[in-house]
Amino acid sequence: MNSELPAASWGEPRSREISWHDPSLGATAGRSMSGMEYLTAMVEGRLPAPPIAQTLGFTLTSVAEGEAWFSCEPDESHYNPIGMVHGGLVCTLLDSALGCASHTLLSAGAGYTSIEIKVNYLRAVTSASGMLTAHGWVTKPGRRVIFVEGDARDAAGRVVATASGTCLVVGST
Repeated sequence: MNSELPAASWGEPRSREISWHDPSLGATAGRSMSGMEYLTAMVEGRLPAPPIAQTLGFTLTSVAEGEAWFSCEPDESHYNPIGMVHGGLVCTLLDSALGCASHTLLSAGAGYTSIEIKVNYLRAVTSASGMLTAHGWVTKPGRRVIFVEGDARDAAGRVVATASGTCLVVGST
């Protein structure tokens, strides 16, 4: 049985406009700030968000020592071929929360890179899930490697995914 739909029946294409600021401006400013100062400036709108946040539609909403929170309102543009939000969006949201939680502990001139992340998906996410909130927290800080965990929750507060990861500290410490 051929169940393909002819292109004429697909309806009008949907679109979304994406714009971003020069990422080198924030990165340059961040080199002279501690991780907490840098991320706080982003939360407060004094520094631009990175382009990935605009592309995927997520926002760094809050930071505290060893913790970071992001939010994202999933829509159909995040869907995979089977009609659910692609797991990559949730993974990226969690990777950002884990990384920024690590970054809050770093001194000026230091940065991080994710070296490992494991995500457990616990329930499907669709546009009906509402606002997703990802929270990352440091479980063990270190001079070279930082261990982090996190979870993502839907608008009803249900955990949709959990994550654990490690971040490599780069630059000055």
